[in-house]
Amino acid sequence: MLFGAKDIIGLDIGSKHIKVVQLKESKGSHTLERLGIATLQTELIVDGSILDSSRVVDAIKELITNTEIKAKDVTLSVSGHSSVIIKRVSLPQMTEEELDEQIRFEAEQYIPFDIEDVTLDFQILGPAEEENMMDVLIVAVKKDKVSEYVTVVKDAGLNPVIVDVDAFALENMYELNYEVKEGENIALVNIGASMININILKGGISVFTRDSSLGGNLLTEALQKEFTISYVNAEKLKQAEAVEGVSPQDVTVVLNAAFRDIISEISRSFDYFRDTTNYENIDQIILSGGVALSKDFAPALSERVGVPVSIAEPFKNITVPDSFDQEYLNKVSPLVSVAVGLAIRRVGDK
Repeated sequence: MLFGAKDIIGLDIGSKHIKVVQLKESKGSHTLERLGIATLQTELIVDGSILDSSRVVDAIKELITNTEIKAKDVTLSVSGHSSVIIKRVSLPQMTEEELDEQIRFEAEQYIPFDIEDVTLDFQILGPAEEENMMDVLIVAVKKDKVSEYVTVVKDAGLNPVIVDVDAFALENMYELNYEVKEGENIALVNIGASMININILKGGISVFTRDSSLGGNLLTEALQKEFTISYVNAEKLKQAEAVEGVSPQDVTVVLNAAFRDIISEISRSFDYFRDTTNYENIDQIILSGGVALSKDFAPALSERVGVPVSIAEPFKNITVPDSFDQEYLNKVSPLVSVAVGLAIRRVGDK
């Protein structure tokens, strides 16, 4: 039994950071109540797999304590090209109840996993172009991946009530904070330490999703290798902080070279989107995740793909009390976009 909608917290467990956000909802508006970010030691989570659950549990406990969160009900998310499959398909028109009974049979035709090994969900998007057909989004997540994350959350003394997918958490964040324009194609691109999530929306409806196992670790490793520096100092350089003996000009050269791999992966995803759908244009990219903190990345991405890029503003339509440091919030906003989207979720949402 839930304590109440206002008590659900969004918990985003990434390979580099754990982010937590608690919002208070009242009469359709949201107020920020709690926010916290913890940095994980390297190699605790690799490619979305938790390798040291006890230390991840300890990190979650410490973060919840430090942010003084009392609520226990949690929305969390998973991602990963090898664990999460999202397919948009056209099916004969039927009611949600009828599809609920048939979803396992329908999903078997589209999901490359044993159907017994996955947790399934779906959303009816609306009528398809073909008569008497409807568009449906089918989501399949490997049960062992869900169990992995649910277990660490439970072991941290919390109660997971919703398991979402990163791409859809970003969509929730977008819907709350941005005006949805009919016919406009918006690409939500989230680049974490080891994962890229892409969710392309047409008129606010998801038409394409893709996860790739690349991320900001590429930049960190390139800086460490070039300048023979520690992981910590490489992270400082990524965020334009000074490190003794390293010139900003040299950092720019190394980062721009490393950007190319990430940008090429995003560009390939966009090409695949154009090749497999009837939607030609992407009108805007909204960028989130740790790589968005690298000031030169957004301009480089925009130049390569020919699309305007803006940094996500997850608190745009959320009331932020004066007790929060606005400068700090502005800095970390790209990092907590998924957590904000998770904090908006409610049991029963589709």
